[in-house]
Amino acid sequence: MALLTEADEISQIAFGFMGSKALFAALELKVFSLLAEEPMTAATLADKAGIHEDRAMTLLTALAGLGLVSVEGGVFSNSPASQAFLVRGAKYDFGDYLRLQVGKQMYPLLDQIEGALTGQMDAEATKSYADWFSDPEEARLYSESQHAGSLGPARQLAKALDLSGGKKLLDVGGGTAAFDITLCQKFPDLTATVLEFPNVAALGRSYVEDAGLSDRITYQEGNALEADWPGGQDIVLMSYLFSGVPGATHDGLIAKAMEVLNPGGLILIHDFVVETERTGPSLAALWQLQHTAFTPEARSLDAGWLTGALDSAGFADTGIRVMIPEMTMLAQGRKPA
Repeated sequence: MALLTEADEISQIAFGFMGSKALFAALELKVFSLLAEEPMTAATLADKAGIHEDRAMTLLTALAGLGLVSVEGGVFSNSPASQAFLVRGAKYDFGDYLRLQVGKQMYPLLDQIEGALTGQMDAEATKSYADWFSDPEEARLYSESQHAGSLGPARQLAKALDLSGGKKLLDVGGGTAAFDITLCQKFPDLTATVLEFPNVAALGRSYVEDAGLSDRITYQEGNALEADWPGGQDIVLMSYLFSGVPGATHDGLIAKAMEVLNPGGLILIHDFVVETERTGPSLAALWQLQHTAFTPEARSLDAGWLTGALDSAGFADTGIRVMIPEMTMLAQGRKPA
Protein backbone atom coordinates (compact mmCIF):
# COMPACT_ATOMS: atom_id res chain seq x y z
CA MET A 1 0.00 0.00 0.00
CA ALA A 2 1.24 3.49 -0.86
CA LEU A 3 2.37 5.63 2.06
CA LEU A 4 0.08 8.49 3.05
CA THR A 5 1.11 12.04 2.22
CA GLU A 6 -1.95 14.21 2.97
CA ALA A 7 -3.85 15.19 6.12
CA ASP A 8 -7.20 14.23 4.60
CA GLU A 9 -5.93 10.68 4.13
CA ILE A 10 -5.34 10.47 7.88
CA SER A 11 -8.81 11.91 8.45
CA GLN A 12 -10.34 9.14 6.33
CA ILE A 13 -8.85 6.63 8.76
CA ALA A 14 -9.75 8.59 11.91
CA PHE A 15 -13.35 9.10 10.86
CA GLY A 16 -13.83 5.63 9.41
CA PHE A 17 -15.89 4.59 12.43
CA MET A 18 -18.64 6.95 11.25
CA GLY A 19 -19.01 5.07 7.98
CA SER A 20 -19.09 1.76 9.84
CA LYS A 21 -21.91 2.92 12.08
CA ALA A 22 -23.83 4.31 9.11
CA LEU A 23 -23.66 0.87 7.47
CA PHE A 24 -24.70 -0.95 10.65
CA ALA A 25 -27.62 1.45 11.23
CA ALA A 26 -28.80 1.01 7.64
CA LEU A 27 -28.72 -2.77 8.04
CA GLU A 28 -30.62 -2.55 11.32
CA LEU A 29 -33.33 -0.47 9.59
CA LYS A 30 -33.39 -2.81 6.56
CA VAL A 31 -32.62 0.12 4.24
CA PHE A 32 -30.99 -1.99 1.51
CA SER A 33 -33.76 -4.58 1.55
CA LEU A 34 -36.38 -1.85 1.29
CA LEU A 35 -34.56 -0.18 -1.61
CA ALA A 36 -34.36 -3.57 -3.32
CA GLU A 37 -38.15 -3.47 -3.65
CA GLU A 38 -37.99 -0.19 -5.58
CA PRO A 39 -36.03 3.10 -5.60
CA MET A 40 -37.43 5.50 -3.00
CA THR A 41 -37.40 9.07 -1.82
CA ALA A 42 -36.30 9.74 1.73
CA ALA A 43 -39.94 10.34 2.68
CA THR A 44 -41.06 6.96 1.36
CA LEU A 45 -38.20 5.10 2.99
CA ALA A 46 -38.82 6.95 6.28
CA ASP A 47 -42.41 5.76 6.26
CA LYS A 48 -41.47 2.14 5.56
CA ALA A 49 -38.57 2.12 8.07
CA GLY A 50 -40.54 3.91 10.77
CA ILE A 51 -38.20 6.85 11.25
CA HIS A 52 -38.46 10.63 10.77
CA GLU A 53 -38.00 11.87 7.22
CA ASP A 54 -35.14 14.20 8.21
CA ARG A 55 -33.27 11.34 9.85
CA ALA A 56 -33.85 9.15 6.80
CA MET A 57 -32.46 11.86 4.53
CA THR A 58 -29.39 12.27 6.73
CA LEU A 59 -28.70 8.53 6.73
CA LEU A 60 -29.31 8.12 3.00
CA THR A 61 -27.02 11.06 2.24
CA ALA A 62 -24.26 9.45 4.29
CA LEU A 63 -24.79 6.14 2.49
CA ALA A 64 -24.65 7.94 -0.86
CA GLY A 65 -21.37 9.57 0.14
CA LEU A 66 -20.00 6.14 0.97
CA GLY A 67 -21.12 4.72 -2.39
CA LEU A 68 -23.57 2.30 -0.81
CA VAL A 69 -26.54 3.92 -2.55
CA SER A 70 -26.99 6.20 -5.54
CA VAL A 71 -29.28 9.24 -5.76
CA GLU A 72 -30.87 10.89 -8.75
CA GLY A 73 -33.58 13.54 -8.56
CA GLY A 74 -34.07 12.87 -4.87
CA VAL A 75 -34.68 9.15 -5.43
CA PHE A 76 -32.30 6.66 -3.79
CA SER A 77 -31.28 3.22 -5.12
CA ASN A 78 -28.92 0.48 -4.02
CA SER A 79 -25.42 0.35 -5.44
CA PRO A 80 -24.58 -2.90 -7.26
CA ALA A 81 -22.59 -4.14 -4.25
CA SER A 82 -25.37 -3.32 -1.79
CA GLN A 83 -27.90 -5.06 -4.00
CA ALA A 84 -25.75 -8.20 -4.24
CA PHE A 85 -24.46 -8.48 -0.68
CA LEU A 86 -26.68 -6.51 1.72
CA VAL A 87 -30.24 -7.41 0.68
CA ARG A 88 -31.86 -10.03 2.88
CA GLY A 89 -32.35 -13.29 1.06
CA ALA A 90 -29.93 -12.46 -1.75
CA LYS A 91 -27.72 -15.38 -2.74
CA TYR A 92 -24.53 -13.80 -1.40
CA ASP A 93 -26.10 -11.75 1.42
CA PHE A 94 -23.79 -11.33 4.41
CA GLY A 95 -25.57 -8.37 5.96
CA ASP A 96 -26.43 -10.22 9.17
CA TYR A 97 -22.77 -11.09 9.66
CA LEU A 98 -21.91 -7.38 9.44
CA ARG A 99 -24.91 -6.21 11.47
CA LEU A 100 -24.70 -8.74 14.28
CA GLN A 101 -21.13 -9.96 14.69
CA VAL A 102 -19.16 -6.97 13.45
CA GLY A 103 -21.60 -4.25 14.51
CA LYS A 104 -22.83 -5.57 17.85
CA GLN A 105 -19.87 -7.65 19.06
CA MET A 106 -16.57 -6.91 17.31
CA TYR A 107 -17.09 -3.13 17.16
CA PRO A 108 -17.57 -2.67 20.94
CA LEU A 109 -14.81 -5.16 21.78
CA LEU A 110 -12.27 -3.06 19.91
CA ASP A 111 -12.58 -0.56 22.76
CA GLN A 112 -10.39 -3.01 24.70
CA ILE A 113 -7.46 -2.70 22.28
CA GLU A 114 -5.35 -0.26 24.30
CA GLY A 115 -5.57 -2.42 27.41
CA ALA A 116 -4.83 -5.55 25.39
CA LEU A 117 -1.73 -3.98 23.86
CA THR A 118 -0.39 -2.66 27.17
CA GLY A 119 -1.35 -5.72 29.22
CA GLN A 120 -3.56 -3.63 31.47
CA MET A 121 -7.00 -4.92 30.55
CA ASP A 122 -9.95 -4.19 32.82
CA ALA A 123 -11.04 -7.03 35.08
CA GLU A 124 -14.40 -7.12 33.28
CA ALA A 125 -12.82 -7.37 29.82
CA THR A 126 -13.31 -10.37 27.53
CA LYS A 127 -9.95 -12.13 27.35
CA SER A 128 -10.54 -15.20 25.18
CA TYR A 129 -13.05 -17.01 23.00
CA ALA A 130 -13.53 -19.54 25.82
CA ASP A 131 -14.44 -16.69 28.16
CA TRP A 132 -16.72 -15.12 25.56
CA PHE A 133 -18.51 -18.31 24.55
CA SER A 134 -19.25 -19.32 28.14
CA ASP A 135 -22.20 -16.93 27.76
CA PRO A 136 -24.87 -18.79 25.73
CA GLU A 137 -26.36 -15.60 24.30
CA GLU A 138 -23.01 -14.22 23.13
CA ALA A 139 -22.16 -17.62 21.65
CA ARG A 140 -25.50 -17.68 19.82
CA LEU A 141 -25.17 -14.15 18.42
CA TYR A 142 -21.60 -14.72 17.25
CA SER A 143 -22.27 -18.15 15.78
CA GLU A 144 -25.43 -17.22 13.89
CA SER A 145 -23.77 -14.25 12.24
CA GLN A 146 -20.50 -16.11 11.60
CA HIS A 147 -22.44 -18.83 9.81
CA ALA A 148 -23.52 -16.26 7.22
CA GLY A 149 -19.97 -14.92 6.99
CA SER A 150 -18.42 -18.37 6.50
CA LEU A 151 -20.63 -19.60 3.67
CA GLY A 152 -18.78 -17.51 1.06
CA PRO A 153 -15.27 -18.80 1.84
CA ALA A 154 -16.71 -22.30 2.26
CA ARG A 155 -18.03 -22.18 -1.31
CA GLN A 156 -14.65 -20.89 -2.49
CA LEU A 157 -12.87 -23.75 -0.75
CA ALA A 158 -15.23 -26.30 -2.30
CA LYS A 159 -14.42 -24.90 -5.75
CA ALA A 160 -10.68 -24.53 -5.18
CA LEU A 161 -9.85 -28.03 -3.90
CA ASP A 162 -10.73 -31.52 -5.01
CA LEU A 163 -11.51 -33.36 -1.77
CA SER A 164 -13.20 -36.30 -3.44
CA GLY A 165 -10.54 -38.71 -2.17
CA GLY A 166 -11.15 -37.81 1.46
CA LYS A 167 -13.56 -39.70 3.69
CA LYS A 168 -13.09 -38.11 7.13
CA LEU A 169 -12.78 -34.39 7.89
CA LEU A 170 -11.98 -32.90 11.30
CA ASP A 171 -13.02 -29.24 11.56
CA VAL A 172 -11.27 -27.79 14.61
CA GLY A 173 -13.17 -24.81 15.98
CA GLY A 174 -15.67 -25.22 13.14
CA GLY A 175 -18.48 -23.12 14.61
CA THR A 176 -21.88 -23.89 13.15
CA ALA A 177 -20.40 -26.18 10.47
CA ALA A 178 -20.79 -23.82 7.51
CA PHE A 179 -17.64 -25.28 5.91
CA ASP A 180 -18.65 -28.86 6.70
CA ILE A 181 -22.16 -28.49 5.32
CA THR A 182 -20.87 -26.92 2.12
CA LEU A 183 -18.11 -29.50 1.65
CA CYS A 184 -20.33 -32.49 2.42
CA GLN A 185 -22.89 -31.23 -0.08
CA LYS A 186 -20.16 -30.99 -2.71
CA PHE A 187 -18.40 -34.29 -1.89
CA PRO A 188 -20.94 -37.07 -1.14
CA ASP A 189 -18.40 -39.52 0.35
CA LEU A 190 -17.17 -37.03 2.96
CA THR A 191 -18.11 -37.13 6.66
CA ALA A 192 -17.10 -34.51 9.22
CA THR A 193 -16.49 -34.10 12.94
CA VAL A 194 -16.66 -30.56 14.34
CA LEU A 195 -14.70 -29.85 17.54
CA GLU A 196 -16.33 -26.86 19.23
CA PHE A 197 -17.39 -25.29 22.53
CA PRO A 198 -20.66 -26.74 23.93
CA ASN A 199 -22.75 -23.57 23.50
CA VAL A 200 -21.71 -23.30 19.86
CA ALA A 201 -22.14 -27.02 19.20
CA ALA A 202 -25.74 -26.89 20.44
CA LEU A 203 -26.55 -24.28 17.82
CA GLY A 204 -24.45 -25.93 15.12
CA ARG A 205 -26.39 -29.17 15.35
CA SER A 206 -29.55 -27.33 14.31
CA TYR A 207 -27.84 -26.03 11.14
CA VAL A 208 -26.62 -29.53 10.34
CA GLU A 209 -30.10 -30.97 10.90
CA ASP A 210 -31.70 -28.31 8.69
CA ALA A 211 -29.22 -29.25 5.95
CA GLY A 212 -30.23 -32.92 6.27
CA LEU A 213 -26.67 -33.96 7.15
CA SER A 214 -26.95 -35.19 10.72
CA ASP A 215 -25.85 -38.65 9.60
CA ARG A 216 -22.61 -37.26 8.14
CA ILE A 217 -21.68 -34.30 10.37
CA THR A 218 -21.28 -34.78 14.12
CA TYR A 219 -19.98 -32.63 16.96
CA GLN A 220 -17.36 -33.31 19.61
CA GLU A 221 -17.71 -30.77 22.41
CA GLY A 222 -14.58 -29.27 23.89
CA ASN A 223 -11.85 -26.65 23.75
CA ALA A 224 -9.58 -27.30 20.75
CA LEU A 225 -6.52 -26.42 22.82
CA GLU A 226 -7.32 -28.99 25.52
CA ALA A 227 -9.44 -31.76 23.98
CA ASP A 228 -8.22 -35.00 22.43
CA TRP A 229 -8.65 -34.91 18.68
CA PRO A 230 -10.11 -38.01 16.98
CA GLY A 231 -7.59 -39.85 14.82
CA GLY A 232 -7.78 -41.42 11.39
CA GLN A 233 -8.53 -38.17 9.57
CA ASP A 234 -8.05 -37.49 5.86
CA ILE A 235 -8.45 -33.72 6.24
CA VAL A 236 -7.94 -31.37 9.18
CA LEU A 237 -9.44 -27.91 8.71
CA MET A 238 -8.77 -24.96 11.01
CA SER A 239 -10.62 -21.86 9.82
CA TYR A 240 -10.27 -18.62 11.81
CA LEU A 241 -8.77 -20.64 14.67
CA PHE A 242 -5.19 -19.36 14.70
CA SER A 243 -6.28 -15.70 14.96
CA GLY A 244 -8.40 -16.48 18.02
CA VAL A 245 -5.90 -18.39 20.18
CA PRO A 246 -2.55 -17.48 21.75
CA GLY A 247 0.27 -17.45 19.21
CA ALA A 248 2.29 -19.83 21.37
CA THR A 249 -0.25 -22.57 20.61
CA HIS A 250 0.11 -22.48 16.81
CA ASP A 251 2.96 -24.98 16.56
CA GLY A 252 1.11 -27.36 18.85
CA LEU A 253 -2.05 -27.18 16.74
CA ILE A 254 -0.07 -28.01 13.61
CA ALA A 255 1.60 -30.91 15.43
CA LYS A 256 -1.78 -32.27 16.59
CA ALA A 257 -3.04 -32.14 13.02
CA MET A 258 -0.02 -34.13 11.87
CA GLU A 259 -0.69 -36.68 14.61
CA VAL A 260 -4.36 -37.35 13.73
CA LEU A 261 -4.01 -37.29 9.93
CA ASN A 262 -3.71 -40.45 7.91
CA PRO A 263 -0.63 -40.74 5.65
CA GLY A 264 -1.29 -38.52 2.63
CA GLY A 265 -3.82 -36.51 4.66
CA LEU A 266 -4.37 -32.79 4.07
CA ILE A 267 -4.05 -29.90 6.54
CA LEU A 268 -5.96 -26.70 5.69
CA ILE A 269 -5.48 -23.46 7.64
CA HIS A 270 -7.75 -20.57 6.66
CA ASP A 271 -7.30 -17.29 8.49
CA PHE A 272 -6.43 -13.61 8.42
CA VAL A 273 -2.89 -13.66 6.99
CA VAL A 274 -0.65 -10.80 5.85
CA GLU A 275 2.11 -10.93 3.28
CA THR A 276 5.56 -12.07 4.40
CA GLU A 277 6.91 -8.50 4.06
CA ARG A 278 4.10 -7.24 6.36
CA THR A 279 3.04 -4.50 3.97
CA GLY A 280 -0.59 -5.62 4.01
CA PRO A 281 -3.26 -6.35 3.06
CA SER A 282 -4.64 -3.73 5.43
CA LEU A 283 -7.93 -5.54 6.09
CA ALA A 284 -6.12 -8.71 7.14
CA ALA A 285 -3.86 -6.69 9.43
CA LEU A 286 -6.82 -4.85 10.96
CA TRP A 287 -8.65 -8.11 11.64
CA GLN A 288 -5.55 -9.40 13.39
CA LEU A 289 -5.57 -6.26 15.54
CA GLN A 290 -9.28 -6.77 16.24
CA HIS A 291 -8.66 -10.28 17.53
CA THR A 292 -5.88 -9.02 19.77
CA ALA A 293 -8.49 -6.86 21.54
CA PHE A 294 -10.05 -9.94 23.11
CA THR A 295 -7.21 -12.45 22.74
CA PRO A 296 -4.21 -10.37 23.87
CA GLU A 297 -1.78 -13.24 23.30
CA ALA A 298 -2.90 -13.68 19.67
CA ARG A 299 -0.16 -13.45 17.03
CA SER A 300 -0.16 -11.70 13.67
CA LEU A 301 0.18 -14.42 11.02
CA ASP A 302 2.22 -13.86 7.87
CA ALA A 303 2.38 -16.10 4.83
CA GLY A 304 6.08 -16.89 5.18
CA TRP A 305 5.86 -17.97 8.81
CA LEU A 306 2.77 -20.09 8.20
CA THR A 307 4.15 -22.07 5.28
CA GLY A 308 7.50 -22.35 7.08
CA ALA A 309 5.77 -23.77 10.16
CA LEU A 310 4.07 -26.41 8.02
CA ASP A 311 7.40 -27.30 6.43
CA SER A 312 9.10 -27.53 9.83
CA ALA A 313 6.34 -29.81 11.13
CA GLY A 314 7.08 -32.26 8.31
CA PHE A 315 4.27 -31.47 5.90
CA ALA A 316 4.99 -31.79 2.17
CA ASP A 317 3.59 -29.96 -0.86
CA THR A 318 2.94 -26.87 1.24
CA GLY A 319 1.56 -23.71 -0.27
CA ILE A 320 -0.65 -20.71 0.38
CA ARG A 321 -3.25 -18.86 -1.68
CA VAL A 322 -5.66 -15.96 -1.31
CA MET A 323 -9.18 -16.91 -0.24
CA ILE A 324 -11.07 -13.68 0.57
CA PRO A 325 -9.22 -10.98 -1.39
CA GLU A 326 -7.38 -8.51 0.85
CA MET A 327 -8.45 -10.42 3.96
CA THR A 328 -7.79 -14.16 4.28
CA MET A 329 -5.47 -16.83 2.90
CA LEU A 330 -5.56 -20.63 2.80
CA ALA A 331 -2.41 -22.58 3.70
CA GLN A 332 -2.18 -26.29 3.01
CA GLY A 333 0.17 -29.25 3.20
CA ARG A 334 0.13 -33.04 3.05
CA LYS A 335 1.33 -35.55 5.60
CA PRO A 336 3.91 -37.69 3.81
CA ALA A 337 2.59 -41.08 2.70
